This record gives sequence, C-alpha cells and structure tokens, in this order.
Amino acid sequence: MTTQRTFSFEFFPPKTPEGAQKLRAVRARLAAVEPAFFSVTFGAGGSTREGTWSTVSEIAQAGLTVAPHISCMGTTRQEVAQLIGRYRAQGVRRLVALRGDMPSGAGAGAGDFRYANELVQFIRAESGDWFHIEVAAYPEFHPQARSAEEDLRNFARKVAAGANSAITQYFYNSDAYFRFVDEVHKLGVDVPIVPGIMPITNYAQLARFSDTCGAEIPRWIRLRLQGFGDDRKSIRAFGLDVVTDLCEQLLSVDAPGLHFYTMNQAEPALELWSRLGLSASR
Repeated sequence: MTTQRTFSFEFFPPKTPEGAQKLRAVRARLAAVEPAFFSVTFGAGGSTREGTWSTVSEIAQAGLTVAPHISCMGTTRQEVAQLIGRYRAQGVRRLVALRGDMPSGAGAGAGDFRYANELVQFIRAESGDWFHIEVAAYPEFHPQARSAEEDLRNFARKVAAGANSAITQYFYNSDAYFRFVDEVHKLGVDVPIVPGIMPITNYAQLARFSDTCGAEIPRWIRLRLQGFGDDRKSIRAFGLDVVTDLCEQLLSVDAPGLHFYTMNQAEPALELWSRLGLSASR
C-alpha cells in the first residue's frame, strides 16, 4: 500500500495583467479541491523569472502551498542562494529543482550548474532540510540522454544529492512509467515518483510540445486525434477518456499521486479529478 497520495497542479507565470487575472480565477477553482501544492515553472529569461516570483508570492500569500521551479540554466550560485532565501522568507517549503532546457550554443556562461544533481546538492548545503525538493523523471528518457542506462543513473544521482521525490514528464504509455520505477528501484532509489499528467485538449499544441520534450504520443492516439481534424469537442472527449484510463491504471497499482500540467486552465484538470473521484491530498 502507498502512503498518503500527493495530487498537485502546475502553472506557468502569466505574461500579461489579463493572464494574471485569469490565473487567479483558475487557481481559486483548483484550490477548492485542496491539492497538496501548486508548482510554478521557471523560464530562462529575466522577466519570466520575475513572473515566477510574483506568481509564487501571490500563491503563498493566499495561504496555499506552492513549489517554485528553479533551473540550472543561466543561474549562478549567488542567484540561487538569494532566490531560496526570498522563498524561505515567504514561508515556501517546497521546490522543484531542474536542469532546464540547454540554450542553443550554451557555453561557460550558461550558469554555475551543469546538472540538476549539482543544483539539488547546493540547495541542501544552503538550506538544510527546510525545503522538500522535487526533481524531474523521464519514463521515456530525456531526449538528450546518451542512453537509457545513463538517464537512469542521472536520476539516481539527483536523488542521492538530496531530492525527496520526483515528478515525471507526461506520458501516455503506463508501461513506460512502471518500467522506469522498477529500474530505478534496482538502483536503490525509493523516493515517490509521481506521474505527470497532461490533459488532451488541443492536438496541434500537444504534438508540438511532445516533439520538443521527447514525450511519445502512441500511434493509435495520434491517428485518432488527427482523424478529428478541427473538431475540438471530439478531441476533448476522446482525450478525457484516454487520460482518465491512464490515471486509473496508474492509481490501481499505487502510484503515489498525480501531478496535472494545467496549461493555466482549470476545466480539463477538474474534469479528470471528477472522473477519477479524487479527494484532497491532505
């Protein structure tokens, strides 16, 4: 049996006042189901980083648990130390530590951290056990990994550096997740690995994301989605069925929770929540 499951939602920082207002409404709807936390992504640009800070601060001030992302790319030790100090002052107790996307042509000026395990180790050295640290997991393996074995070892290094748990890249093949968990268990990794869940609402957008991040859309799903053309209603209905079935498979074998990539929308995640009959994480 698994321990208390963790259900959470991910946002990206809005870029406009209108986007910020919309996200407040989305957050209020999702907060009603009492997730364990909200995470907020972290971009490579300075304005995006400030957007992350503003979004995280607002969520924290609302009395909700928030987990800001921190990325290695373009980040110095001094910047990370200052940032986690600011978060700590806000009462933030969770972080998501990531390597992040490697900028094109990145060299020595890309930042002080090359890999996520170095970032995790630094945060632990600076803050002790203050933060619950999440790291990323890739059931279908990181697109830049030289081999599956190397990717498994990289994940184990992140956990050994001090990570408490992990959130996966989204996937639609449950066997990939089960096999990944089995393989890292063989390496002595025993932290919770929470599946990342991407609702299907827009095929063109999903295909673009998946081609970029290496998440596989199984052929049968691609063909069905392509067959719907511009019929958004049918795409959403089919996607809801597919992702509900995936979540049911994961929860039936005691996955330690679900992390929903919301794309700053409430309805798709809430439809899944209702279909699955989920209850609050706490």
